[in-house]
Amino acid sequence: MTRELIKGNVAMAEAAVRAGLEAYFGYPITPQTEILEHLARRLPELGRAFVQAESEVAAINMVYGAACTGVRVMSSSSSPGVSLMMEGISYIAGTEVPVVLINVMRGGPGLGNIAPAQSDYNQAVHGGGHGDFPRIVLAPASVQEAIDLTVASFDLAEKYRCVTMLIADGNIGQMMEPAELPEMRPLLRKDWPWATNGALGRPRRILSSIYIDPPAEEVANLRMLKTWLEIQKNEVRYKEYFIEDADFVVVGFGTAGRIALSAVRTARQQGIKVGLLRPITVSPFPFAVLDELASRAQGFLVTEMNMGQMLQDVQLAVKGRAPVEFYGRTGGMVPFPGEILKEIQRMATTKLSLTADPRQAWLERMLAK
Repeated sequence: MTRELIKGNVAMAEAAVRAGLEAYFGYPITPQTEILEHLARRLPELGRAFVQAESEVAAINMVYGAACTGVRVMSSSSSPGVSLMMEGISYIAGTEVPVVLINVMRGGPGLGNIAPAQSDYNQAVHGGGHGDFPRIVLAPASVQEAIDLTVASFDLAEKYRCVTMLIADGNIGQMMEPAELPEMRPLLRKDWPWATNGALGRPRRILSSIYIDPPAEEVANLRMLKTWLEIQKNEVRYKEYFIEDADFVVVGFGTAGRIALSAVRTARQQGIKVGLLRPITVSPFPFAVLDELASRAQGFLVTEMNMGQMLQDVQLAVKGRAPVEFYGRTGGMVPFPGEILKEIQRMATTKLSLTADPRQAWLERMLAK
């Protein structure tokens, strides 16, 4: 295998093809449209299904139908497009069929802009549709990681019969980096015991998210909770950098985490003992890792391209045992390494205190610029 210069959106699309994607349904929206464009060419030439639907609502319901037949199916969109898919995502989750979704996030709220952001964290991790259901959410920080996690998404979705979502901000989708694509997997359709793929010679299979009887709905929800607890036990993924002797820990995912690594390396050169924890699965979140770090770190800095959505999960893990500071950029703005470095330097030279909401101090510093 050789590395090639490839755009993130194209890389994720081709990785899905090589992972065995059989059907794609989507609707164009910047900054993820290259995923749809690449699959519009690749899937038909391989004899697989591609449909540009009339809307995101139509696309996710086509995905739902295809997933019930047991094929590997995917859709992709960007922030407001994913919002339109939410009802369908909940139906898919309630039916317990495997689906992969890619959200290349943009600035918002509302129509916003097409610049990169991470403001769909709450939507993906804590929202994602009505009702009780778990979902796996993966956050790449490079084109190579986007490739690897796209492939992993299909395996995870099928293993746990759940929705697996990959959230990549517009930077990841639009940047070009050297990366290695996987070998093409043979297209082997599995005869899942739940799939509605023709009833000749066997009993009928019925898939539905409708449980009219409340006790039956509760049984289904408890079954999904059991699956989620298994996911939490087995599928937490993260990267650690310079954590062993760190007095301060920066926490960032995706592009924000990648930028923070540059700041951490510079701070290390200046003699500041700082490390980085970069969650790869933001759902399930690495609570146990942060819980252990909180027992020895002097302080945490959460950095995100939003107004502090992951911050609340970090605070939940730290449980008030150490100060948690915040630095974010929002609305499509991307932090520079020097900005995060200044925050690290401030933490290393200032007496930190526990505050109810570190976003207040961050907001005051931002408005004072």
